[in-house]
Amino acid sequence: MSPAVNDELDALVVGGGLFGAWLALELTRRHGARVALFEREQGLLRRASYRNQARVHNGYHYPRSILTGLRSRANAQRFLDEYAGCVDTSFTKLYAVGRQRSNVTALQFETFCRRIGAPLRTAPPELARLFDPERIEAVWECDEWAFDAAKLAARLQQELADAGVRVALGHTVQRVRAAAEPGAARLEAEVRGPEGQTLVPRAALVFNCTYANLNGLLTRSGLPKVALKQELAEIALVRVPARLERVGITVMCGPFFSCMPFPARGLHSFSHVRYTPHHAWFDRQQDFDNQAYFEALRPVSRFDAMRRDAARYVPLLAQCEQQDALFELKTVLPQSEHDDSRPILFLRHAELPGLVSVLGSKIDNVYDLGHELELLLRKGTAA
Repeated sequence: MSPAVNDELDALVVGGGLFGAWLALELTRRHGARVALFEREQGLLRRASYRNQARVHNGYHYPRSILTGLRSRANAQRFLDEYAGCVDTSFTKLYAVGRQRSNVTALQFETFCRRIGAPLRTAPPELARLFDPERIEAVWECDEWAFDAAKLAARLQQELADAGVRVALGHTVQRVRAAAEPGAARLEAEVRGPEGQTLVPRAALVFNCTYANLNGLLTRSGLPKVALKQELAEIALVRVPARLERVGITVMCGPFFSCMPFPARGLHSFSHVRYTPHHAWFDRQQDFDNQAYFEALRPVSRFDAMRRDAARYVPLLAQCEQQDALFELKTVLPQSEHDDSRPILFLRHAELPGLVSVLGSKIDNVYDLGHELELLLRKGTAA
């Protein structure tokens, strides 16, 4: 369904990933807003919300950022409760700490988990034996899960329809500007439809939830870029040996790796801190369009290097067989590079009041949007 050219709405959401879809639902169901969502792809959750590890974080992954660990703990159970049918909880998740080159020791990791209240159990001997004891200091069984992005997209699509959100797939928002006749709707968006038609919906609020292309929309709208770091990232999809089919493994914290179920494909995702990022750049230092640049790339998978290094720690991983490679742009706030924190970005643009840029880095971050949205609407911005 495409909103009509002269539609006046309370809010427009640009981007149909998890953050955009959740925000549209929150605005509609909790705040009674009239909302339209525009997504360039032909379906929801097709890009970064799909091409990732599919990990539902429960705090373990961030021993260098206790605040991020605590927020993950607070949000994980809520996500599990609300989207239980979209989450695989049937596998055993193992975390291990390397003896060398790790940023934390086993004792530090155990202390961190106690501080954030994350359940941690010594791995049973039959699972601990999967690891090379000369390279691994300790192994634990943890409570962590994986989401099925395909099921989650279908669920959100139905919820958006039920809530009355007008979803326009295959539509690209070219720019946002002040409305010629402001009235209640102070902003208007120039939207290119799938057949080249132009729509100009108007709204009091516009949410830029385009992740790696966040600065692209800002630049086309005549606004300064936000300081963001981009990485061309690879997630390999593999078939694991039978012994590992219902097991997820993360070896940390440093130049290590993860291999865990990827429910949307019935495979395992494989990522490595050293080899997953192919290269990186900062948006403010580059003039090119991230999307055009990404589409022109033809990266070669580094899975063989990932597998060879991981097999030194878990020998059975040498038997993994690659089935596919998912490439995507990973976007992070530069300050997160120092402490591995994962805050959300919720930025109101003073140059164009009513435009808000939103960025999250992991799926459970989405619940941190609720507080920011409450503050925004409480100030009467959407009046």
